[in-house]
Amino acid sequence: MTPPHIVPEQASHQHTHSHGPAAPVSTHLRKVIAAVLIPFAAAVVVGLVVLWPGGAPAHERTGVGFDRQTQQAKVVNIDKVDCKDLNAAQLPTSGETTPPTEDPATGGDGARLCEKATVEVTSGKDEGRTFIEVVQPDAPRQLRQGQAVVVAYAPDAPHDLQYSVTDVNRKFPMTLLAGIFAVAVVVVGRLRGVMALVALALSFAVLTLFILPAILQGSNPLLVAVVGAGAIMLIALYICHGLTARTSVAVIGTLISLLLIGLLGSLFIGWASLSGNTDDSTGLIHGLYPHIDMSGLLLAGVIIGSLGVLDDVTVTQTSAVWELHQADPTMNTKQLYRAGIRIGRDHIASVVNTLVLAYAGAALPLLLLFSIAQSSMGTVANSELVAEEIVRTLVGSIGLVASVPVTTALAALVVSADRTGLGAEAWASAPVRTGRGRRRRARS
Repeated sequence: MTPPHIVPEQASHQHTHSHGPAAPVSTHLRKVIAAVLIPFAAAVVVGLVVLWPGGAPAHERTGVGFDRQTQQAKVVNIDKVDCKDLNAAQLPTSGETTPPTEDPATGGDGARLCEKATVEVTSGKDEGRTFIEVVQPDAPRQLRQGQAVVVAYAPDAPHDLQYSVTDVNRKFPMTLLAGIFAVAVVVVGRLRGVMALVALALSFAVLTLFILPAILQGSNPLLVAVVGAGAIMLIALYICHGLTARTSVAVIGTLISLLLIGLLGSLFIGWASLSGNTDDSTGLIHGLYPHIDMSGLLLAGVIIGSLGVLDDVTVTQTSAVWELHQADPTMNTKQLYRAGIRIGRDHIASVVNTLVLAYAGAALPLLLLFSIAQSSMGTVANSELVAEEIVRTLVGSIGLVASVPVTTALAALVVSADRTGLGAEAWASAPVRTGRGRRRRARS
């Protein structure tokens, strides 16, 4: 008969594997993982040092689009006046629109009423200076008294036309929303939430201090994106999930998927002859910095844009395989892979749909224009603006799909090859399924 004290011990082991920490991997496996990741991490560090830009290059402002001098201001007064009484040619006007056939903003005699806003500059060398801004009744952006606004400064313009309202100051609502987000992350995630916010801040620092200035300095956008994405991946994953073998497997899976996305993106962006210069923003960038490879910038955007979703998929798949192994340490590599890939299929369906809808939502105004023009689906897809989004979406989705089997297979190989720590104890304590064991259990 089986001694009665063994049963509680086995139950205790099973409980530990169901809810305890991940089983540590063997020294040999840690060396194998390190042999892959240390050269990659070293290459990222070398890339950061060699390509570090030291700040964005200076240039003379053009006064076009975002490349304008701006100051803060506020609306101190608004008067309703007849639009005919205002000389729009001599005053800054918000909203260059054509008069509608039926204008709701009319006075009692049918006259169109415009807003004559008095705006006071609240920052810069002209702090305290006021100017008049005329707002048409059908302008998309209306002003109100006391509203904080952003004004553009044109030093070469006539004195009365040097300042004009370009946007609304949204700093307070945006800061408040960011604060609510941070509190929600910390309250729900606790220490993990704090680490996630730290990783987010460091990732943003890599983007603004390295990736963007290095591209402006003339470095190859693809090389900069690969180095920057590698740095973000290492920082974010290890800070959020710890310096463990589980995280390292997720890093390797993400790296392989990023390489695939880079290869596919480079192939199809060149094959489809996508220039990357498709709108006012990219046109302005090309005008200011003609040495920048715009197609390379497009590929860099594909890689960086795919990284965030890839992290989610690879970490989830790795954690799923680790938990399956802890729940049943007797599962072999094939069984772990099959169980993990079943979870991954559900993840693929939701993530790909999310990625496609995200890009479709961003391009919705453009799609509406094609719908208004009654263009055929083939015509829409062939235009460079839409083709760029299609290639971006499909290349990223292929990388996401590929990351599931790759990461699942890597995780299954690592955990099933391990026979140390908690995993070894569970393996040793599992019942041996032999004929003799069954006969003993039957006699007991």
